[in-house]
Amino acid sequence: MCQLLGMNCNTPTDIVFSFEGFRRRGGETDIHVDGFGIAFFEGKGVRIYQDDGPCASSPVADLVKAYQIKSKNVISHIRKATHGHVSLANTHPFMRELWGEYWLFAHNGHLNNPDQLFKQSQQQYYRPVGSTDSEYAFCYILEHLRQTFTHKPSKEALFVEIKNLTEMIRDAGIFNFILTNGEWMIAHSSTLLHYIVRKAPFGEAKLLDDDVSIDFSAVTTPTDRVAVIATLPLTSNEDWQQFATNELLMFEEGEVIYRDCPDANTFMSIKDALALAAAVGAAASSVV
Repeated sequence: MCQLLGMNCNTPTDIVFSFEGFRRRGGETDIHVDGFGIAFFEGKGVRIYQDDGPCASSPVADLVKAYQIKSKNVISHIRKATHGHVSLANTHPFMRELWGEYWLFAHNGHLNNPDQLFKQSQQQYYRPVGSTDSEYAFCYILEHLRQTFTHKPSKEALFVEIKNLTEMIRDAGIFNFILTNGEWMIAHSSTLLHYIVRKAPFGEAKLLDDDVSIDFSAVTTPTDRVAVIATLPLTSNEDWQQFATNELLMFEEGEVIYRDCPDANTFMSIKDALALAAAVGAAASSVV
């Protein structure tokens, strides 16, 4: 199963602490060795770094650590390939322009027959470059939004439209994703996704995947607010909240502003979610 990482803040923040734990799951503490990517918004611009090799040993990941870029919206992804061969073209996050803004998207899961699922799309503006189900889904979402809205709509209208698209797409398989335009961040969980909102009073956090800890009170101000989204919790001593099954959240300035949740009491266990992902990955490999 691929893994996702997102950060949405009310002030530019570096993601080095979370990324150091996360990157080790790309070939050191877990088996996601088919590439990684990370993208940072800086104003309207985006810095994007990708490698089709394992993240844990990637010199590109070392560069990200050394650079310590600060951003209000960041998406990262480490890949375990199911749809599409291992290549830079198939590495997340994917980026496209819509309404004069860059949009970023990363997906963890597996969609059945994506070329058939999205064949009804006119693909007037957006077409996949690679061969992943993830990029098909991203292009389909953007194509629909561009043809539905002549101009950029309100955040609420966007959330409702993306909710409707998500409900359709997730019927085709596992659809955990993070999407951002640099202003807000939307995350959806079919099976497994967690988040935490860090705000005052800040304390110490300890990584699960590395012997590293940080005292956030020493590197923040009382007004800072940082939402971190990850497939699995990154720290051992913080209270991460699991997304309910099919829950969709929109974050802005480090807090949840819109939520859609069919059943807030329905959760998939980590064990069951990982077993399902393994089964889907094995089935996909046998087809290829």
